[in-house]
Amino acid sequence: MTDQTSAAAAENTVAADDTMRAIVQEAYGSVDVLRPGRTARPNIADNEVLVRVHAAGMDRGTWHLMTGRPYLMRIIGFGFRRPKSSVPGIDVAGTVAAVGSAVTRFAVGDKVYGMSRGSFAEYAAALEDKLAPMPSNLSFEQAAAVPISAGTALQALDAGRVERGAKVLVLGASGGVGSYAVQLAKYLGAEVTGVGSATKAGLMRSLGAEHVLDYAADDFADGARRYDVILDIGGNPKLSRLRRALAPTGTAVVVGGEEGGKWTGGFGRSMRAPLVSLFVRQRLAMLASKERASDLERLTPLLEAGHVIPSRDRTYPLDEVPEAMRRLESGDVRGKIAITVIADETGS
Repeated sequence: MTDQTSAAAAENTVAADDTMRAIVQEAYGSVDVLRPGRTARPNIADNEVLVRVHAAGMDRGTWHLMTGRPYLMRIIGFGFRRPKSSVPGIDVAGTVAAVGSAVTRFAVGDKVYGMSRGSFAEYAAALEDKLAPMPSNLSFEQAAAVPISAGTALQALDAGRVERGAKVLVLGASGGVGSYAVQLAKYLGAEVTGVGSATKAGLMRSLGAEHVLDYAADDFADGARRYDVILDIGGNPKLSRLRRALAPTGTAVVVGGEEGGKWTGGFGRSMRAPLVSLFVRQRLAMLASKERASDLERLTPLLEAGHVIPSRDRTYPLDEVPEAMRRLESGDVRGKIAITVIADETGS
Protein backbone atom coordinates (compact mmCIF):
# COMPACT_ATOMS: atom_id res chain seq x y z
CA MET A 1 0.00 0.00 0.00
CA THR A 2 1.44 3.41 -0.98
CA ASP A 3 1.75 6.32 1.42
CA GLN A 4 -0.96 8.17 -0.50
CA THR A 5 -3.33 5.17 -0.22
CA SER A 6 -2.64 4.84 3.51
CA ALA A 7 -3.30 8.53 4.05
CA ALA A 8 -6.56 8.35 2.11
CA ALA A 9 -7.69 5.31 4.09
CA ALA A 10 -6.87 7.04 7.38
CA GLU A 11 -8.77 10.15 6.27
CA ASN A 12 -11.82 8.08 5.33
CA THR A 13 -11.73 6.33 8.74
CA VAL A 14 -11.65 9.65 10.55
CA ALA A 15 -14.49 10.97 8.38
CA ALA A 16 -16.59 7.89 9.09
CA ASP A 17 -15.95 8.21 12.83
CA ASP A 18 -17.05 11.84 12.76
CA THR A 19 -20.43 11.14 11.19
CA MET A 20 -23.55 9.45 12.47
CA ARG A 21 -26.91 8.16 11.36
CA ALA A 22 -29.63 10.72 11.89
CA ILE A 23 -32.96 12.03 10.74
CA VAL A 24 -32.19 15.18 8.80
CA GLN A 25 -34.53 18.14 8.33
CA GLU A 26 -33.31 21.00 6.16
CA ALA A 27 -36.60 22.91 5.79
CA TYR A 28 -39.95 23.40 7.48
CA GLY A 29 -42.90 21.53 6.06
CA SER A 30 -44.83 18.27 6.08
CA VAL A 31 -43.47 14.91 7.17
CA ASP A 32 -41.74 14.72 3.78
CA VAL A 33 -39.01 17.07 5.06
CA LEU A 34 -37.78 14.31 7.40
CA ARG A 35 -35.31 11.89 5.83
CA PRO A 36 -32.82 9.32 7.12
CA GLY A 37 -29.24 10.31 6.38
CA ARG A 38 -25.80 10.90 7.82
CA THR A 39 -24.51 14.07 9.38
CA ALA A 40 -21.61 15.25 11.48
CA ARG A 41 -21.49 14.34 15.14
CA PRO A 42 -22.24 17.35 17.32
CA ASN A 43 -19.44 19.19 19.07
CA ILE A 44 -19.98 19.95 22.75
CA ALA A 45 -19.27 23.07 24.77
CA ASP A 46 -17.56 23.07 28.17
CA ASN A 47 -20.91 22.76 29.99
CA GLU A 48 -22.35 20.09 27.69
CA VAL A 49 -22.53 16.32 27.53
CA LEU A 50 -22.32 14.18 24.40
CA VAL A 51 -24.97 11.47 24.71
CA ARG A 52 -24.85 8.22 22.79
CA VAL A 53 -28.55 8.04 22.04
CA HIS A 54 -30.29 4.74 22.71
CA ALA A 55 -33.83 6.11 22.46
CA ALA A 56 -35.64 9.35 21.78
CA GLY A 57 -39.18 10.57 22.45
CA MET A 58 -41.63 12.12 20.02
CA ASP A 59 -44.49 14.43 20.94
CA ARG A 60 -46.52 17.32 19.56
CA GLY A 61 -43.67 19.75 20.13
CA THR A 62 -41.60 17.79 17.62
CA TRP A 63 -44.38 18.27 15.09
CA HIS A 64 -44.38 22.04 15.64
CA LEU A 65 -40.61 22.13 15.11
CA MET A 66 -41.07 20.14 11.89
CA THR A 67 -43.73 22.43 10.44
CA GLY A 68 -42.38 25.69 11.84
CA ARG A 69 -45.89 26.60 12.96
CA PRO A 70 -47.09 28.70 14.60
CA TYR A 71 -44.79 31.26 12.99
CA LEU A 72 -44.17 32.85 16.37
CA MET A 73 -41.75 29.96 17.02
CA ARG A 74 -39.53 31.15 14.19
CA ILE A 75 -39.49 34.70 15.48
CA ILE A 76 -38.48 33.72 19.01
CA GLY A 77 -35.41 31.84 17.87
CA PHE A 78 -36.05 28.39 16.40
CA GLY A 79 -34.94 29.46 12.93
CA PHE A 80 -36.74 31.91 10.65
CA ARG A 81 -36.51 30.34 7.18
CA ARG A 82 -35.34 26.88 8.21
CA PRO A 83 -34.79 24.99 11.47
CA LYS A 84 -31.78 26.18 13.45
CA SER A 85 -30.95 22.51 14.08
CA SER A 86 -30.90 20.18 11.07
CA VAL A 87 -31.58 17.17 13.34
CA PRO A 88 -34.96 17.15 15.12
CA GLY A 89 -35.79 15.57 18.47
CA ILE A 90 -35.48 16.75 22.07
CA ASP A 91 -36.32 13.91 24.50
CA VAL A 92 -33.28 11.67 24.93
CA ALA A 93 -32.13 8.62 26.87
CA GLY A 94 -28.70 7.09 26.48
CA THR A 95 -25.17 6.80 27.81
CA VAL A 96 -22.57 9.53 28.23
CA ALA A 97 -19.98 9.39 25.45
CA ALA A 98 -18.01 12.51 26.38
CA VAL A 99 -18.22 15.45 28.79
CA GLY A 100 -17.15 19.08 28.52
CA SER A 101 -14.36 20.41 30.74
CA ALA A 102 -16.83 22.15 33.11
CA VAL A 103 -19.16 19.17 33.58
CA THR A 104 -19.06 17.75 37.12
CA ARG A 105 -22.25 15.67 37.48
CA PHE A 106 -21.63 13.01 34.84
CA ALA A 107 -18.89 10.70 33.61
CA VAL A 108 -18.43 8.64 30.47
CA GLY A 109 -20.67 5.56 30.60
CA ASP A 110 -23.37 7.01 32.87
CA LYS A 111 -26.97 6.32 31.87
CA VAL A 112 -28.85 9.63 31.52
CA TYR A 113 -32.16 11.02 30.32
CA GLY A 114 -33.38 14.52 29.63
CA MET A 115 -33.51 17.15 26.91
CA SER A 116 -30.95 17.51 24.12
CA ARG A 117 -30.34 19.06 20.73
CA GLY A 118 -31.19 16.64 17.93
CA SER A 119 -32.03 13.34 19.63
CA PHE A 120 -33.13 11.64 16.39
CA ALA A 121 -29.52 10.63 15.84
CA GLU A 122 -26.85 8.31 17.20
CA TYR A 123 -25.30 11.15 19.22
CA ALA A 124 -26.79 14.32 20.69
CA ALA A 125 -25.39 17.25 22.66
CA ALA A 126 -27.13 18.31 25.87
CA LEU A 127 -26.50 20.94 28.53
CA GLU A 128 -25.48 19.36 31.83
CA ASP A 129 -28.40 21.04 33.61
CA LYS A 130 -30.92 19.41 31.26
CA LEU A 131 -29.90 15.83 32.11
CA ALA A 132 -30.42 13.55 35.09
CA PRO A 133 -29.37 10.00 35.97
CA MET A 134 -31.78 7.58 34.33
CA PRO A 135 -34.30 5.78 36.59
CA SER A 136 -32.88 2.37 37.41
CA ASN A 137 -36.08 0.47 36.59
CA LEU A 138 -36.76 1.94 33.13
CA SER A 139 -35.62 0.86 29.70
CA PHE A 140 -34.13 3.50 27.45
CA GLU A 141 -37.37 3.64 25.45
CA GLN A 142 -39.42 4.16 28.61
CA ALA A 143 -37.06 6.84 29.88
CA ALA A 144 -37.10 8.68 26.55
CA ALA A 145 -40.88 9.03 26.83
CA VAL A 146 -40.57 11.01 30.07
CA PRO A 147 -38.58 14.29 29.97
CA ILE A 148 -40.53 16.99 28.09
CA SER A 149 -44.02 15.60 28.72
CA ALA A 150 -43.67 14.61 32.37
CA GLY A 151 -41.72 17.78 33.16
CA THR A 152 -44.44 19.92 31.60
CA ALA A 153 -47.14 18.04 33.52
CA LEU A 154 -45.25 18.56 36.78
CA GLN A 155 -44.88 22.28 36.12
CA ALA A 156 -48.59 22.55 35.25
CA LEU A 157 -49.57 20.92 38.55
CA ASP A 158 -47.22 23.27 40.40
CA ALA A 159 -48.81 26.24 38.62
CA GLY A 160 -52.26 24.94 39.56
CA ARG A 161 -51.24 24.50 43.21
CA VAL A 162 -52.89 21.11 43.34
CA GLU A 163 -53.54 19.86 46.87
CA ARG A 164 -54.91 16.65 48.35
CA GLY A 165 -58.67 16.41 47.84
CA ALA A 166 -58.74 18.92 44.99
CA LYS A 167 -61.04 18.22 42.04
CA VAL A 168 -58.82 18.33 38.95
CA LEU A 169 -59.94 18.31 35.30
CA VAL A 170 -57.35 17.33 32.69
CA LEU A 171 -58.21 18.23 29.08
CA GLY A 172 -56.17 16.03 26.75
CA ALA A 173 -55.70 13.36 29.40
CA SER A 174 -54.60 10.60 27.01
CA GLY A 175 -51.76 12.48 25.33
CA GLY A 176 -48.10 12.80 26.20
CA VAL A 177 -48.40 15.56 28.81
CA GLY A 178 -51.92 14.57 29.88
CA SER A 179 -51.03 10.96 30.66
CA TYR A 180 -48.46 12.19 33.19
CA ALA A 181 -50.71 14.95 34.52
CA VAL A 182 -53.40 12.42 35.46
CA GLN A 183 -50.92 10.17 37.26
CA LEU A 184 -49.19 13.01 39.09
CA ALA A 185 -52.48 14.61 40.16
CA LYS A 186 -53.65 11.23 41.45
CA TYR A 187 -50.38 10.79 43.35
CA LEU A 188 -50.94 14.20 44.98
CA GLY A 189 -54.31 12.98 46.25
CA ALA A 190 -56.60 14.79 43.79
CA GLU A 191 -59.88 13.52 42.38
CA VAL A 192 -59.17 13.45 38.66
CA THR A 193 -61.51 13.79 35.69
CA GLY A 194 -59.96 13.10 32.30
CA VAL A 195 -61.21 14.40 28.96
CA GLY A 196 -60.28 12.63 25.74
CA SER A 197 -61.71 10.54 22.94
CA ALA A 198 -64.13 7.72 23.75
CA THR A 199 -61.66 5.17 22.33
CA LYS A 200 -59.12 6.18 24.98
CA ALA A 201 -61.46 6.03 28.00
CA GLY A 202 -59.88 2.80 29.22
CA LEU A 203 -56.40 4.33 29.07
CA MET A 204 -57.48 7.38 31.08
CA ARG A 205 -59.02 5.17 33.76
CA SER A 206 -55.90 3.01 33.90
CA LEU A 207 -53.85 6.15 34.53
CA GLY A 208 -55.97 6.96 37.57
CA ALA A 209 -58.84 9.14 36.36
CA GLU A 210 -61.96 8.47 38.48
CA HIS A 211 -64.19 10.17 35.91
CA VAL A 212 -63.83 10.18 32.13
CA LEU A 213 -65.50 12.51 29.62
CA ASP A 214 -65.70 12.05 25.85
CA TYR A 215 -64.67 15.37 24.33
CA ALA A 216 -66.95 14.75 21.34
CA ALA A 217 -70.10 13.97 23.35
CA ASP A 218 -69.70 15.41 26.86
CA ASP A 219 -69.54 19.07 27.81
CA PHE A 220 -67.12 19.60 30.69
CA ALA A 221 -68.57 23.10 31.17
CA ASP A 222 -72.25 22.10 31.47
CA GLY A 223 -72.31 23.08 35.15
CA ALA A 224 -72.75 19.53 36.44
CA ARG A 225 -69.37 19.67 38.15
CA ARG A 226 -67.00 22.46 39.16
CA TYR A 227 -63.26 21.94 39.44
CA ASP A 228 -60.63 23.43 41.71
CA VAL A 229 -57.99 23.08 39.00
CA ILE A 230 -58.25 22.69 35.24
CA LEU A 231 -55.21 21.70 33.21
CA ASP A 232 -55.93 22.63 29.59
CA ILE A 233 -53.45 20.58 27.59
CA GLY A 234 -53.66 20.84 23.83
CA GLY A 235 -57.30 21.88 23.72
CA ASN A 236 -58.80 25.09 22.45
CA PRO A 237 -61.89 25.95 24.55
CA LYS A 238 -62.64 29.61 25.05
CA LEU A 239 -61.46 31.03 28.33
CA SER A 240 -65.09 31.71 29.21
CA ARG A 241 -65.83 27.97 29.02
CA LEU A 242 -62.91 27.18 31.29
CA ARG A 243 -64.26 29.71 33.78
CA ARG A 244 -67.73 28.13 33.69
CA ALA A 245 -66.21 24.83 34.76
CA LEU A 246 -64.05 26.35 37.49
CA ALA A 247 -64.93 26.70 41.15
CA PRO A 248 -65.38 30.37 42.20
CA THR A 249 -61.76 30.62 43.30
CA GLY A 250 -60.37 27.83 41.11
CA THR A 251 -57.32 27.89 38.85
CA ALA A 252 -57.08 27.07 35.14
CA VAL A 253 -53.62 26.45 33.70
CA VAL A 254 -53.42 26.83 29.93
CA VAL A 255 -50.62 24.52 28.87
CA GLY A 256 -51.04 24.66 25.11
CA GLY A 257 -53.36 24.59 22.13
CA GLU A 258 -53.41 23.29 18.60
CA GLU A 259 -55.58 25.93 16.95
CA GLY A 260 -55.79 29.71 16.89
CA GLY A 261 -54.17 30.56 13.57
CA LYS A 262 -50.81 30.02 11.89
CA TRP A 263 -49.12 33.02 13.51
CA THR A 264 -49.65 32.50 17.24
CA GLY A 265 -51.53 29.18 17.36
CA GLY A 266 -52.60 28.36 20.88
CA PHE A 267 -50.19 30.95 22.29
CA GLY A 268 -52.69 33.75 21.70
CA ARG A 269 -55.20 32.20 24.09
CA SER A 270 -52.44 31.41 26.57
CA MET A 271 -51.30 35.02 26.64
CA ARG A 272 -54.84 36.31 27.19
CA ALA A 273 -55.39 34.05 30.20
CA PRO A 274 -53.37 36.04 32.79
CA LEU A 275 -54.93 39.29 31.53
CA VAL A 276 -58.44 37.97 32.15
CA SER A 277 -57.27 36.79 35.57
CA LEU A 278 -56.66 40.40 36.63
CA PHE A 279 -60.40 41.12 36.58
CA VAL A 280 -61.96 37.97 38.07
CA ARG A 281 -61.72 35.98 41.30
CA GLN A 282 -60.72 32.85 39.44
CA ARG A 283 -57.07 32.45 38.49
CA LEU A 284 -56.14 31.82 34.86
CA ALA A 285 -52.47 31.08 34.30
CA MET A 286 -50.29 30.55 31.24
CA LEU A 287 -47.63 27.87 31.47
CA ALA A 288 -44.36 28.56 29.66
CA SER A 289 -42.71 25.23 30.42
CA LYS A 290 -38.97 25.02 31.02
CA GLU A 291 -36.47 22.27 30.28
CA ARG A 292 -34.59 21.50 33.51
CA ALA A 293 -32.98 18.58 35.28
CA SER A 294 -34.51 19.56 38.61
CA ASP A 295 -37.92 18.36 37.38
CA LEU A 296 -36.44 15.03 36.33
CA GLU A 297 -34.81 14.66 39.75
CA ARG A 298 -38.26 15.10 41.34
CA LEU A 299 -39.80 12.60 38.93
CA THR A 300 -37.13 9.89 39.18
CA PRO A 301 -38.14 8.56 42.64
CA LEU A 302 -41.79 8.50 41.56
CA LEU A 303 -40.86 6.53 38.45
CA GLU A 304 -38.66 4.12 40.40
CA ALA A 305 -41.42 3.56 42.97
CA GLY A 306 -44.02 2.90 40.26
CA HIS A 307 -46.19 5.88 41.22
CA VAL A 308 -45.72 7.21 37.67
CA ILE A 309 -45.41 4.88 34.69
CA PRO A 310 -44.50 6.08 31.19
CA SER A 311 -47.47 5.56 28.87
CA ARG A 312 -45.95 4.48 25.55
CA ASP A 313 -47.89 4.05 22.34
CA ARG A 314 -45.54 2.42 19.84
CA THR A 315 -41.80 2.20 19.37
CA TYR A 316 -40.23 2.82 15.96
CA PRO A 317 -36.65 2.40 14.71
CA LEU A 318 -34.77 5.57 13.77
CA ASP A 319 -35.28 5.20 10.01
CA GLU A 320 -39.07 5.07 10.54
CA VAL A 321 -39.35 8.47 12.22
CA PRO A 322 -41.41 9.78 9.24
CA GLU A 323 -43.93 6.94 9.76
CA ALA A 324 -44.00 7.67 13.50
CA MET A 325 -44.74 11.31 12.74
CA ARG A 326 -47.64 10.29 10.50
CA ARG A 327 -49.09 8.31 13.40
CA LEU A 328 -48.70 11.33 15.65
CA GLU A 329 -50.54 13.47 13.09
CA SER A 330 -53.39 10.94 12.96
CA GLY A 331 -54.34 11.68 16.57
CA ASP A 332 -54.38 7.99 17.48
CA VAL A 333 -51.34 8.11 19.77
CA ARG A 334 -51.91 7.04 23.39
CA GLY A 335 -49.28 8.65 25.56
CA LYS A 336 -45.90 8.96 23.84
CA ILE A 337 -44.10 7.49 20.86
CA ALA A 338 -40.55 6.25 21.44
CA ILE A 339 -37.79 5.96 18.84
CA THR A 340 -35.13 3.26 19.19
CA VAL A 341 -31.82 4.60 17.93
CA ILE A 342 -29.24 2.16 19.33
CA ALA A 343 -30.46 -1.18 20.66
CA ASP A 344 -29.86 -1.71 24.37
CA GLU A 345 -26.99 -4.21 24.51
CA THR A 346 -27.64 -4.94 28.20
CA GLY A 347 -31.29 -5.87 27.63
CA SER A 348 -32.38 -3.64 30.51
